[in-house]
Amino acid sequence: MQDKGISREKVIKTLRDYKNRDLTYQSGRILGSMCTCPHPVALEAYAMFLESNLGDPGLFPGTKDLEDEVITILGDMLGKSDVHGHIITGGTEANIMAMRAARNLSDVKDGEIIVPKSAHFSFKKAAEMLCLNLKEAELDENYRIDLNSVENLISDKTVAVVGIAGTTELGKIDPIAGLSEICLDNDIYLHVDAAFGGFSIPFLQDAGYNLPEFDFKIPGVSSMTIDPHKMGLAPIPTGGILFRHREYLESMSIETPYLTEDRQSTIVGTRTGASTAATWALLKHLGRRGYRKIATRCMDLTHYLAESLEKADFILVTEPELNIVAFRSSQLTLEEISRGMMDKGWLPSISAHPPAIRIIIMPHIRKNHLETFLADLKSIN
Repeated sequence: MQDKGISREKVIKTLRDYKNRDLTYQSGRILGSMCTCPHPVALEAYAMFLESNLGDPGLFPGTKDLEDEVITILGDMLGKSDVHGHIITGGTEANIMAMRAARNLSDVKDGEIIVPKSAHFSFKKAAEMLCLNLKEAELDENYRIDLNSVENLISDKTVAVVGIAGTTELGKIDPIAGLSEICLDNDIYLHVDAAFGGFSIPFLQDAGYNLPEFDFKIPGVSSMTIDPHKMGLAPIPTGGILFRHREYLESMSIETPYLTEDRQSTIVGTRTGASTAATWALLKHLGRRGYRKIATRCMDLTHYLAESLEKADFILVTEPELNIVAFRSSQLTLEEISRGMMDKGWLPSISAHPPAIRIIIMPHIRKNHLETFLADLKSIN
């Protein structure tokens, strides 16, 4: 650090130079991310609450009231208004918290968690951090968790089973009702990772899409992850963790004697209230109608892309269930497609399970972006 500071103007100019090197969602070139442009209302709300710290909520009672209201609205959206939880940093923290609660509620030593092979990598972090053994269940022919595989993996060491509502690679919805029956029969904690699907499935169901139930309406669901910074259009970082019963949250609380509340359950201590304010603003401003419009528009573009790829003789790995399209080529390897499209300025991603080019149709994607993408794709095939 230099002794004498530089001018504000020079600082801002230098920052702009760095920022100009970053990719932008608005360009439409980012095709492999589950994040998107934050809504302008969310940005305004976020900026208003930058100094609030929900890690010490007694100092910020207004922000705490906003969080309580947000959790109630999200719970109602996911089938149960009287849930308990927090707005946190994202799906990783939420999934770790859920596994921590499941472990702490059990009397099992050297516990095990069962997740599908399609689960997000955050569960590997959770298992390592919490000293849990990770068991991966097989997928069925539709890339959803195989219930027979789950039953075969259950043991007296199992402390939690995980289902996904909107898998990271394909956007598939696991059979949560089937997992619920298994978990209720065996008295096992069931967590649903709806980080991606939580802000789209309810609104697509409203619009008439035939999608399965996945939330607290299913009696065996103990907790849920939902990420407002994905399809919810909130700024990064904004995640959510919801628990069916308060005891799940309390099972991992620790004493915080010098703060305004005597116990804390979240993993991070200092916790911005800006994410909560942004989420509250979006829920109030957009409402179900606004989110339904966003979700259905993304699905319309998803179907357009999938149909266009098939017409161009590309191979769909599976029919899209949510707004993710995965495909292959009979002419080129995945690496050749990825490299060729990156040379043309596109940023798709390659999924591992199954191997495919993976395109996520987030709200920043427009039809003209896809038209240009398809033209460039055909030119390299």
